Amino acid sequence: MNNRILCVDDEPNILSAYKRTLRNKFDISIASGAIEALSLIAEEGPFAVVVSDMRMPVMDGIQLLGRVKGIAPESVRIMLTGNADIKTAIDAVNQGNIFRFLTKPCQPDVFERTLSAAVEQYRLVRAEKQLLEHTLNNSLQVLVDMLSITNQTAFAHSSRIKKLARKVAEHLQIENPWEVEIAAMLSQIGCISVPEEILKKIIDGKSVTEAELNLYYRHPQVGRDLITRIPRMETIAEIVANQNRRFNDRIEVKSLSVESERVKIGSRILKVVFDYDRLINSGNIPGNVFSELESRDGWYDAGVLKAFRQIIGDRVEEFVTSEISVLTLEPGMTLAEPLVSREGTLLLASGQEVTLSLITRLVNLASTKVIADKIRVNILVNN
Repeated sequence: MNNRILCVDDEPNILSAYKRTLRNKFDISIASGAIEALSLIAEEGPFAVVVSDMRMPVMDGIQLLGRVKGIAPESVRIMLTGNADIKTAIDAVNQGNIFRFLTKPCQPDVFERTLSAAVEQYRLVRAEKQLLEHTLNNSLQVLVDMLSITNQTAFAHSSRIKKLARKVAEHLQIENPWEVEIAAMLSQIGCISVPEEILKKIIDGKSVTEAELNLYYRHPQVGRDLITRIPRMETIAEIVANQNRRFNDRIEVKSLSVESERVKIGSRILKVVFDYDRLINSGNIPGNVFSELESRDGWYDAGVLKAFRQIIGDRVEEFVTSEISVLTLEPGMTLAEPLVSREGTLLLASGQEVTLSLITRLVNLASTKVIADKIRVNILVNN
């Protein structure tokens, strides 16, 4: 468990006392000011706890812990000061999300107990993030894999773009980039309410009635209604609901517990990545696709589009197409052509990403002679 503590104070004697009294119970690092502290966080972080004095030159404790909140939001922050002024305490809590506010002189046993509580708080925050980001992510992926078998038209491109969506979120350094990845993964779940034949006509660019088009356009809201039933998924549900909105459109957030800014940036990432994917899979080359996207005035967030272009420009990926046994399939491969049963039923669309659960499904289909033993896939060549 991470029990690393960063203590920040401009008085050397106090820093030495920290090291001397706490070194047997915590991994203590010290910084003689805010600038040094920020450098240590950037170079040696993360720290479970950051303890800062209030009165320091250049940058005071409130300002420092506010910066820490931005660059290391999981680190638990504690203010320790000789100034017992109530306004200082209020400012510290409001601006830095302070876990504890202690006044000098602080009794060693009180300080030690506070640090132990802060380390435990850090552990709980990390455990919750692990649960949401990995356990929930993997569980939902299994659900999406199963749905893709029954509605391959809807889910084919969501599996392709989820990693790209997360890369854009990480490039933009937004909070909780995993939310954008899961939103991309679940973005088409509302399409379970849309008949397969309507989806095929829309994707193939064929004529549809106004009623059919309205039914399709409702799928993001249907998706929101389904996802909100899962605890702690409110933000993801709102991103899914707004995935088709253009930059100049008004973002609608129904849940009062959700930050609208997180919904805005998440939905704008999905809009860019999905539209790029649709154009690429229509046979366009990347350069022409970006020219088309950039010509659509008012459609996209310029910062998101710029970040996405940088990511695509940095990608050096080459694929080889090969016909292989279903027994040798590996996660990350993609179908090079539509997968059709021996009776002519379309099972999966071209471009569908191969996952562990999908491999199990395909092996079972091959063993029962529903599909051929070999399929054509695109395999990434490592450069």
